[in-house]
Amino acid sequence: MAMMCKYLAMATRKPGQPETGRRTVAVLVRDGVLPMELGLVHQLFGSARDAAGAPLYTPLTCALRPGMVDTDADFPIRAPHGIEILAAADTVIVPASHREDESLRPGELPPRLAEAVALASSARRVASICTGAFVLAAAGLLDGRRATTHWLSADLFARAFPAVTVDPDVLYVDEGAVLTSAGEAAGVDLCLHLIRRDHGAAVAAAVARRTVVPPHREGGQAQYIQRPVAEPESTSTGAARAWALTRLGEPLTLAELAARASMSVRTFSRRFRDETGLTPVQWLTQRRVDRARQLLEETDHTVDRVAAECGFGTGASLRAHFQAGVGVSPGAYRATFRGRG
Repeated sequence: MAMMCKYLAMATRKPGQPETGRRTVAVLVRDGVLPMELGLVHQLFGSARDAAGAPLYTPLTCALRPGMVDTDADFPIRAPHGIEILAAADTVIVPASHREDESLRPGELPPRLAEAVALASSARRVASICTGAFVLAAAGLLDGRRATTHWLSADLFARAFPAVTVDPDVLYVDEGAVLTSAGEAAGVDLCLHLIRRDHGAAVAAAVARRTVVPPHREGGQAQYIQRPVAEPESTSTGAARAWALTRLGEPLTLAELAARASMSVRTFSRRFRDETGLTPVQWLTQRRVDRARQLLEETDHTVDRVAAECGFGTGASLRAHFQAGVGVSPGAYRATFRGRG
């Protein structure tokens, strides 16, 4: 165990340490874990590579006690590590366990699970997938914070944990050191968000391409979209979206987008939100910020030129939208991620 902790300490970056070496991602599984939630963490973080092809993360699976763990499927999995590895992890992720999560209440974690969360709290960040948020809330890690969970469990979550501000509609919530996400598929978005936060948009996009998933869905996007696929007799807004992506630098209007779909503005706006969970303006702004990320990482363009190529018009407009969407200025983002892709 001493050798394992020494290895984890070498592989893990803590605040103040250099931005080098692999980061350890420890996944805490419990009886009733969903295999998809465990697998997606290993798949996504395990696929992240630097420009030289070296792995950027070491994903590890631990349980309250090492050994076999029941899943919600008809097969178990084996967790090779115990909770001791949590103390040296950079990131701890808690997937759901539908056997126990919804019965948890403030301060009522089973002793071994409480010990595990206490160890995990020393990590740089702790995140949950689906109803794993109940564990973080019961431990008090979400008190006074925003959080989300699967929409089917959101009402119960809000009643059980009144100290938490519950947002039942979003894919994930990033509160800095503590993050929560919605159902299984939203765990993909959460993991890509964490990779993007650590290593930039290019690395996250490469992981998404390798895994064949969308490279970026904003955390504020809706969990549940009324009509994710256009009805057979209706016209989709997909062609208009594809057209817009090739013209992000132009001053696109809602009327132009609606015309590309042969719809009225009102019908187009309604169908667009049904299909994406966003308004056309929200979607277009997110895509422009995505393009700005790419240009800041891959080019030496000035901020004003990046703004022009992304359709923000001025550097001031880009800075405002970038700060709102990413949380840092374009200059700080470039200084962090320039050339890492």
